[in-house]
Amino acid sequence: MRLPRGIIGARHAVRRLFAVYAAVSLVPVLILGATLLGLLGRQADAHGMAEARAKADLLAHTTIVPALDGSDLAAGLSSSEQSQLRANVRHAVTAGLVSRLRIRSLAGIVIFSDDGTGLGEGADDGEAAEAARGEVVSKLSFLNADAGDSGPRGPRVVETYLPLRAVDSSRPVGVLELYLPYAPIAADIAHGRRALTVALLAGLALLWVCLLAVSVSVTRKLRRQSAANGFLASHDALTGMPNRSQFGERAANAVAAATASRQVAVAVVDLDRFKEVNDTLGHGNGDRLLIMLAERLELNMREGDTIARLGGDEFGVVLSGLHGPGEAVEVLSRLRATVAEPLQLDGLPLAMEASIGFALAPDDGTDADALLQRADVAMYESKRQHLGVVHYRPDFDQYDSTTLTLVGELGQAIANGELVLHYQPKGSLSDGTVTAVEALVRWQHPKRGLLYPDAFLPAAEQTELIDELTRWVLASAGEALPALDPTGQLAVAINISARSLARADFTEDVLTVLAEHQVDPKRVILEITETSLMADPRRAARTLDELHQAGVRISIDDFGAGQTSLGYLATLPISELKIDKAFVLAMLSDERNAAIVRSVIELGHSLGFTVTAEGVETTEILQHLDAYRCDTVQGYLLARPIPSEALAAQLTAAVDLLDVTLLRPRP
Repeated sequence: MRLPRGIIGARHAVRRLFAVYAAVSLVPVLILGATLLGLLGRQADAHGMAEARAKADLLAHTTIVPALDGSDLAAGLSSSEQSQLRANVRHAVTAGLVSRLRIRSLAGIVIFSDDGTGLGEGADDGEAAEAARGEVVSKLSFLNADAGDSGPRGPRVVETYLPLRAVDSSRPVGVLELYLPYAPIAADIAHGRRALTVALLAGLALLWVCLLAVSVSVTRKLRRQSAANGFLASHDALTGMPNRSQFGERAANAVAAATASRQVAVAVVDLDRFKEVNDTLGHGNGDRLLIMLAERLELNMREGDTIARLGGDEFGVVLSGLHGPGEAVEVLSRLRATVAEPLQLDGLPLAMEASIGFALAPDDGTDADALLQRADVAMYESKRQHLGVVHYRPDFDQYDSTTLTLVGELGQAIANGELVLHYQPKGSLSDGTVTAVEALVRWQHPKRGLLYPDAFLPAAEQTELIDELTRWVLASAGEALPALDPTGQLAVAINISARSLARADFTEDVLTVLAEHQVDPKRVILEITETSLMADPRRAARTLDELHQAGVRISIDDFGAGQTSLGYLATLPISELKIDKAFVLAMLSDERNAAIVRSVIELGHSLGFTVTAEGVETTEILQHLDAYRCDTVQGYLLARPIPSEALAAQLTAAVDLLDVTLLRPRP
């Protein structure tokens, strides 16, 4: 198979670069080799000098000094000393151990020479003078190279000057000038030098080869790392799928090519109850589950389509060449069915579900980012209503840019203490007392003034900020209870979102906050909407049972507006039903709404619940509710939500109102 020209060219470029690197890296190796060889040569010369000095010293002590009588040589040598010296030196000269031998007086005058040269001449250099002072001086030279020497320049020698000392004392009596042939010394060290040179050159060559090998290895690792980094820049590290960045590019390219007849769907797939798997089986098993589902999804994608992991348990899908939303629903429903197929995780059978939302180009927009955002909105609608696959509609958009900005500021607002609680009383119709207050959050925004929950809560409920906000409300209401009611009888009701109720650790979170602030769980009522219950019925039932066992009371808020199964409702540890205020407000003008109110009261009592009516704004409504045997009421007639510092006076006013209007014995 022939490789593409680009790949061949890249390989040639790599080879050229490597050849250049090999040549460049050889330069410092050669410089190092030359330096080391120079040092080796100098060390060899130094070794030769040392050997020559040792020979000269030996010759002086064994041949020269024994022939002298120990007197100062300034007066010259006696005939017997000269005869003895010649006899002693002859063998060394004849054997080639010495090229020339001279003896000088301490003044530097040559008084003996084995070859008769230089007799009577004085020293014209400093070496003899240094030796006269007791120093040993050696240097490499050539025979007859000194000034005054006659004849052609001879072979290379080691010229050595050393002091001659009397046998019976250490005082110098003269100077020995000795010329030793360097050739034997050089031959003696040449073998070792050659061996060292070969070893050095071999070592340098091996070093260069090792450098190249290391460079090749490092280069390969860097290339692999670069390729891995390049892959990770566009792919998810866990699943190997394209990541959000690559998904955005592919979505943009596909959307740009979309037409009315060849539409493109941008979809978001979110796993339901994935957090429960993580919390129950651990994050390691959660990761394994994501990998298994990612493989399934990729295997079931149409050719030319894209699936990517956007983060967490959320996947993005781009479907091209569609003929309308019906085909998109069909393809995405097959993907959803793929997710729902049972799988085994550590021997445990699991069946996952997914909520999918999508938007179409060009019908729903021509910008990939906007389509992804709209698909996300549709996905949340799918999750909220358990619809499976949902096509985006403009009426799904509940939030404008101002609301989203507020949600972005909410976390800092909690930290900065900008939130406050207002309280609304709940009055008992049986004895005319106030039994509880509902805690309602307000935001004292530094620029926009006092904000009510509908300005930021709906959007916050779609993020993890709602959990932090719920903890703050629990803690703040708990801290306020002793001041609100020193008798310890008053309860506080707190609204809980569907997102919080679905958390596996919600019960633990609630009880931890109550324990930290020493709040009796029996004084806490958690108000939960029917929609929250139906988002995940099994999880909700377990959580409510855990809270009930701890003493916390449960209230179903806005009852009648949802679709709760009565059979399911009867199984839950509920203490209160709150009738949706829409029915209460209309009960005097519409007999059907009045019938609904009466039915809910009767249903609640038959199930053992207390019943509270919201939206009580007139005396007439209050009187009718009393006639229907409603247990408690809440609304503007008793009090609007007010700050804690004004609550005591308002509680008294509410009790007075109930006393005047309703206080009488029940039949």
